[in-house]
Amino acid sequence: MKIQPNLPRKPRIVVIGGGTGLSVMLRGLKQKPLDITAIVTVADDGGSSGILREELQIPPPGDIRNVLSALADTEPLLAEVLKYRFSNGTGLAGHSLGNLILAAMTDITGDFVTGITELSRIFAVRGRVLPAANHAIVLKAEMEDGSIVVGESTIPKSGLAIRKVFLEPADVEALPEAVQALREADAILIGPGSLYTSIIPNLIVPKLAEAIIQSDAVKLFVCNVMTQPGETDNYSVSDHLAAVHAHIGHHLFDYVIVNDGEIPPQVQNLYAEQGSTAVHLDLEEVTRRGYKVIADTLVLFRTYLRHDAAKLSDHIYHLVEQWMLRKG
Repeated sequence: MKIQPNLPRKPRIVVIGGGTGLSVMLRGLKQKPLDITAIVTVADDGGSSGILREELQIPPPGDIRNVLSALADTEPLLAEVLKYRFSNGTGLAGHSLGNLILAAMTDITGDFVTGITELSRIFAVRGRVLPAANHAIVLKAEMEDGSIVVGESTIPKSGLAIRKVFLEPADVEALPEAVQALREADAILIGPGSLYTSIIPNLIVPKLAEAIIQSDAVKLFVCNVMTQPGETDNYSVSDHLAAVHAHIGHHLFDYVIVNDGEIPPQVQNLYAEQGSTAVHLDLEEVTRRGYKVIADTLVLFRTYLRHDAAKLSDHIYHLVEQWMLRKG
């Protein structure tokens, strides 16, 4: 799709989140004429990322690696190299090669952010990839019974409903480049991803939340298609929005993009075995709270349900384009 003649430049879009959903969406967005900045959570403490975080004292590289791979303009085999995970080898089993490369680049350049920048250049990444902060963050959750659970990977396994999540240290310093990107954005896009462990951890980094609130960019929320066991059990679309509002204390979004396409019964049954159900679109309640809703059939099913990256990107680009035209 070409930029319309009356658009003076590529729209600047900042995408915030983490996990698989963010990477899927970015694969679609990079095909559009957009200036993309991805701000990625650094609260991950599980698997290969958690080991490298603990042993090398670096921010967890896993979500960053996934986003780099999604935005890379490289041969498919090179993208596969980034995702390759060792299955054997003492000390190597379970590690992603991309995580190890990021750890090596951090050591070589002396800085995590510089390492990401250099790896982005090597892999011809379309856009910028920035961590929310330049050091790892510990995510904690207060559960409904008042207990505290520590660790991003532990929270969904607690078996208790989440009341709120918070960071340690509470006054974590946002990456200045991330704050600046938000201030200059034409559009800010949040989600999809794990609500309490990928999305909200970015939004409660103090200066990031402040920059989003103060920005005159159009603000979009892409809601998850399925609930996540241990995080959003039985959540509707309005429940997702209410959780963000409760943590930020502000009506953050102009538009909510949701799937209203039918999910085949056999697919629903497959997810039900894992304790996951389709997120209910309670349209009347969402609109009553002042959000504009864009609803469409936005899912594909292969091995797992995923957002239809092409169709989702079309909706996002159209909204951003119209916003810029109205602003003049």
